[in-house]
Amino acid sequence: MKERPYMPFLLSAGVFIVDQITKLFIKEHLTLFEAIPVLPFFSIVYVENIGSAFGLFKSLGNIFFISVSVVAIVVLTVLVLKEQENRLSFSLILGGAAGNLTDRLAHGYVIDFLDIYIGRYHWPAFNVADSALTIGIILVAANALLPAGHSLNTKDGRDRP
Repeated sequence: MKERPYMPFLLSAGVFIVDQITKLFIKEHLTLFEAIPVLPFFSIVYVENIGSAFGLFKSLGNIFFISVSVVAIVVLTVLVLKEQENRLSFSLILGGAAGNLTDRLAHGYVIDFLDIYIGRYHWPAFNVADSALTIGIILVAANALLPAGHSLNTKDGRDRP
């Protein structure tokens, strides 16, 4: 079967679009810190994150995170084109990075809205882009641990030549 090099970028675009639509919906329909309980351990909440993952490193500033994101997007684009073994993983990471970069450019912060908790203990709020980034990173790590010649990113579980 002929390789379709654009397919990974369609996945990245899909992640980006879903991420941006959900963030727009949250920003238009909730006020800052408003929470809507969905399940006993899950709420939708509007949070503005000026830091990185989990709100860390806020003091580094938005320009730093924008710069890192731009570099990451360039590197990920090259990796999607060049490295078949982790193409799916890099596509997810690319879509997530683009989604969060768009927020930083448009708002100066990243919109987070998924809130998982047990009692009063909350996991830091996150979004669709963060979810795609996390899944992509887990897949890259899992592929690194698999025996040579196997991959989670191909239909048959084997690397292609």
